[in-house]
Amino acid sequence: MTKTSKIVLVDAKAQAKTLTPAQKQFNSLSKKIAQQKKTLLAWKENIPVYHQKNEQEYNPLVETLHKHQIEWMQQLDKLYDDPSFKPAEKNKIKLLIAEQSEDLISEVDTDEVKALFNKYNDADFDTIKGETNEAVGEMMRNIAKNMFNIDIGDDFDVSSPEKFKAQLEEKMRALEEEDEKEPAQAKIAPKKTKAQLAKEARQKEEEALASKSVQEVYRKLVAVLHPDREPDEKERERKTELMQRVNIAYGKKDLLQLLELQLEIEQIDATQLGQMADSRLKHFNKILKEQLAELEQEIYKIEEFFSFDFDSLFFGRQTPAQLMLQLADKIVDVKDDIAEIKEELELFKDVREVKIWLKSFKIPQKSPFDGHDNPFGFPFGFSDKDF
Repeated sequence: MTKTSKIVLVDAKAQAKTLTPAQKQFNSLSKKIAQQKKTLLAWKENIPVYHQKNEQEYNPLVETLHKHQIEWMQQLDKLYDDPSFKPAEKNKIKLLIAEQSEDLISEVDTDEVKALFNKYNDADFDTIKGETNEAVGEMMRNIAKNMFNIDIGDDFDVSSPEKFKAQLEEKMRALEEEDEKEPAQAKIAPKKTKAQLAKEARQKEEEALASKSVQEVYRKLVAVLHPDREPDEKERERKTELMQRVNIAYGKKDLLQLLELQLEIEQIDATQLGQMADSRLKHFNKILKEQLAELEQEIYKIEEFFSFDFDSLFFGRQTPAQLMLQLADKIVDVKDDIAEIKEELELFKDVREVKIWLKSFKIPQKSPFDGHDNPFGFPFGFSDKDF
């Protein structure tokens, strides 16, 4: 079970006075970092669970539904050739098969589905697929350029979110490696003003002091926790475990974790933290700002790439809990669809019942985006309502 971190805060009560701006900022950053760590942990814990549930429960149900949908179309196809059905009834059957094959063919691109699509849509699936892929490819190239500032070529496979995501990640890694290898002379910037140089010098000095502050906390912890000279076996084991946590935190420049460890081993207390000079606290705050920005960026990347997998890229930021609820809803919906289509397959065994069923079916009015220009739907969660 994951250890729950305490939030390191400057306590106003411990010093019996109002907090300074630096202390207030420290507390604010500490709370925000704790929340972001909690969110990041939730993502890391829930994504594998989501994938497992999706693979083991949702996908098999979808496969079952697809089999029933193919059987459903094949049964209607036989009824379409039955001479007892009137032209108006056959027109409804044609529409039903056309719409079902159009919905299904993007998921199940088999010869039997393709044949039904071509027969009842009066169109050639392969031709439409080529035209659609070209349009989607152009759309995804625009997304890559506008969202990630990456130019992708025609060799990118945009046939699925998963393939596009994998290739985009690979492209981003390659560009990062290329940037790191770029010769120093190629990165020479225009000559800077005295004010710019002075500002950079101050920033470097602040960064050095901030880094020194982390090193000081680390050294103090090492001084009391290094297990090599500890004679007591149990105490040596305890210090070894604590030193592992210290080294991990120092490697990540996780100042709050280092301070938390100081509080845990009672190397410092809330009073000492409250008495810390503002000048030193400002160095701490600089580190915390950087840590918060890194956490936010890591979470954003997870949300961004995770959403590619599940067709929710353009609907705002989501939480792991929301995604799990969405998956649960999807599972319920598919189960309902399976139950409904089973009832209809049973009904198809009786021609008289089919005629009654068709009589109750009303041909819906089409939206401007209906027709057969795009049997694959709108990519990555779009629908005609978004236009």
